[in-house]
Amino acid sequence: MATVTLRNLVKRYGALEIVHGINLDVADREFIALVGPSGCGKSTTLRMIAGLEDISGGEILIGGKVVNDLPPRSRNLAMVFQSYALYPHMTVRENMGFSLKIAGQQQSEIDVRVNDAAKTLDLEHLMDRRPSQLSGGQRQRVAMGRAIVRNPDVFLFDEPLSNLDAKLRTQMRTEIKKLHAMVQSTVVYVTHDQVEAMTLADRIVIMRDGHIEQAGTPDEVFHRPATRFVAGFIGSPPMNLTDATVDNGSVVFATGDRLPLPQQYQASVTAGQKVAFGLRPDDLYPTGHGLHAGDGSSVHQADLKVSITEPLGNETLVFLDFAGKDWVARMLNPRPLASGETVAVSFDLSKAHLFDAASGKTLRA
Repeated sequence: MATVTLRNLVKRYGALEIVHGINLDVADREFIALVGPSGCGKSTTLRMIAGLEDISGGEILIGGKVVNDLPPRSRNLAMVFQSYALYPHMTVRENMGFSLKIAGQQQSEIDVRVNDAAKTLDLEHLMDRRPSQLSGGQRQRVAMGRAIVRNPDVFLFDEPLSNLDAKLRTQMRTEIKKLHAMVQSTVVYVTHDQVEAMTLADRIVIMRDGHIEQAGTPDEVFHRPATRFVAGFIGSPPMNLTDATVDNGSVVFATGDRLPLPQQYQASVTAGQKVAFGLRPDDLYPTGHGLHAGDGSSVHQADLKVSITEPLGNETLVFLDFAGKDWVARMLNPRPLASGETVAVSFDLSKAHLFDAASGKTLRA
């Protein structure tokens, strides 16, 4: 069982603590993505799992066995780095088989494993080339092939696609998803790109300042964010978030603008409570949006002024002046809108979120 367990894991550099006693259970064959802004501790956490960083406190278990004091080579892990880390003087075949060679494997066994991995990753026609003769995507596939041949219990990926252009990143996401389906190993994947996390992972772990803010499925962290930070971090464009106060069945903004208090929060807030109100761009519907906002008391309509628009071909992002800020709506039926134009906008309040202003935690029951 290739489970990974972190128990009260701590990392300090001198007096500076950068990972603060995190706890996480990764199931056998699960694909976990660690995401968060730069400096949140995600890569440090991955390197501690790999044994490349000493831990300052807590325990790391792999397959139920504490590995705190085991060197990297004894943990049966394979790591794919951002920089590929290929030997420039070796061919693709030699790079992929090198770890098996220094481990003393028979050449016949090395050949079988390398050829199987090359077939899986469509590298068979590149086996005699050197890294300098490969594209970025091909180099990353070689790095993954080098990991596959070791038959590890756990794959660790440290921002493996960040050096690739947008088109290649999309292609490589597909490659990695296919790879996980084939090899069925446990994966811990670090990225700053939430699209990678949402499309690849079974569960996403959002980190902030060395803490875990939320761990859940892509659907959970998108539709039921546990904190204001998660709500603003997950989603592109991010959720519209504005400070407000609860007052007499309404949410009142500093500008005096009001929205009805969403029904799902009426039992969990009190008059005068300071909150952050959030609504995703997908849940704002300008006239002519292309989708129906729904009916009933959960839909509130207001006339708002257009600030700017960002046409993206099959959709347009519309920036609307509301509560003293630019709120973003995603318009799936693009039509010309001029800056300064007033449009009717429907707010689907059944999809709204309220967070406590002080703690940042969701107020959903």
